[in-house]
Amino acid sequence: MRAAYARPIAAWAAKSNSRSAGQGRIRLRSLERRRRVMIVVTGATGRLGRQIVERLLERLPPERLGASARDPGKADELSRRGVRVRRGDFAEPASLAAAFEGASQLLLVSSNAAAQGGDPLAQHRAAIDAAKAAGVRRIVYTSHMAAGTDSAFPPMLTHASTEDMLAASGLAWTALRNGFYASTVPMLVGDAAATGVLAAPRDGKVSWTAHDDLAAAAVAILTQEGRFEGPTPPLTASEALDLADVAACLSEGRAQPVERREIADEALADAMTQRGAPPAAIAITLGLYGAARAGEFAAVDPTLAALIGRSPVGLRDVLRDRSAGG
Repeated sequence: MRAAYARPIAAWAAKSNSRSAGQGRIRLRSLERRRRVMIVVTGATGRLGRQIVERLLERLPPERLGASARDPGKADELSRRGVRVRRGDFAEPASLAAAFEGASQLLLVSSNAAAQGGDPLAQHRAAIDAAKAAGVRRIVYTSHMAAGTDSAFPPMLTHASTEDMLAASGLAWTALRNGFYASTVPMLVGDAAATGVLAAPRDGKVSWTAHDDLAAAAVAILTQEGRFEGPTPPLTASEALDLADVAACLSEGRAQPVERREIADEALADAMTQRGAPPAAIAITLGLYGAARAGEFAAVDPTLAALIGRSPVGLRDVLRDRSAGG
């Protein structure tokens, strides 16, 4: 009798042990997945990257966020709030392994190395390779609405080539086709409000878009995986303005309106050269005007408003806020 009972008991025990082992493996895999649910943001001390981290902190616990920065000391405040901060420099690929460790998604903020004569494509390639090596499953890249191989604006060629690299990487990816940063406009107009003259080459309509809105859209896409694969539609404000419109905005509340005065591209290039601007920066600036003339930045699209759940901030509001702030 004892032997007769022993055999089914042993069989039950074997099945129970097997079931427990299987459940243990499931728990381990679940734990591993939870450990891997981390979003790492590059350029986390820059304007866009920092705003994205701040908005992610409104939705996710800090232990699920990582910040990669060339100077981690500038992210001390994020570290104190529980965000993992590590040094990551695209120009030093060896630094990226630790910065991207444990990430399931990587928010890749595009490099501005070209303005200093560097190679942004090489830096983006290093970041993509490091992401693959770290086990990242998805990259969300800050591209541009006018990304293309035939653009007059040099950074657009870089964005198009980076999107090609992402498509060939084997990883899931999304390219945020961001509208042109509205924060660029004050740099273009300079002291026009004080002098009464906005002198610049001929331009075209641009759907100037606020950083904060683009950060909100990035967070929506990071936290809703699968909503967009590949390039997004243009993420833009709801209005496109040219510098004549900007001069009109600057004229509001003034006795004397601001004049929009067109100058030759060469005149701007000469003025920038005299101020010591490097050739790469001059080429990028002139390319901006050429692309604007060609209508590359004129599109407006409702996708941004749908993503952030409200009307995007317009350039008129940006300029008014800047004027009110002195």
